[in-house]
Amino acid sequence: MTTRMRADVRDTPLSVDETLASVRRPGAGGLAVFVGVVRDESVGRVVTRLEYSAYASMAKREMERIADEIESEIEGVRVAAMHRTGSLEVGDAAVICAASAPHRAEAFRACRELIDRIKSRVPVWKREIGPDGAAWVGWEDARCGPAHNHGHDH
Repeated sequence: MTTRMRADVRDTPLSVDETLASVRRPGAGGLAVFVGVVRDESVGRVVTRLEYSAYASMAKREMERIADEIESEIEGVRVAAMHRTGSLEVGDAAVICAASAPHRAEAFRACRELIDRIKSRVPVWKREIGPDGAAWVGWEDARCGPAHNHGHDH
């Protein structure tokens, strides 16, 4: 049996089907999916494209750690997530989170926890490109918390 994909960071288009396939199982009656896409504005600035960069192996490891936590906290849940890097157009999927559980309440809860923890802890940086030029976004979001810093600057 192949090992289940629970986290991936890639520079190619993300797949909802692939993310869902990794959490599906006969006992799970509820599947929840969150797709984060590039939008055409941010805090009043027009955005034409976003560039995501990450230290892929570290980002993937942290996403796997988050998946472990959620699967141990919420009984009967399986989760998986993919994050995109590189240059994305408006409408492209930047992140996909999926969760399965016997019932919908746990699936929704696990999916929400997954995206919230990824946003707050995974080292991915984004640069917005628009008619006014380019700008890095949300350095305060991109920095890992003190528990994960271990004395290294990012």
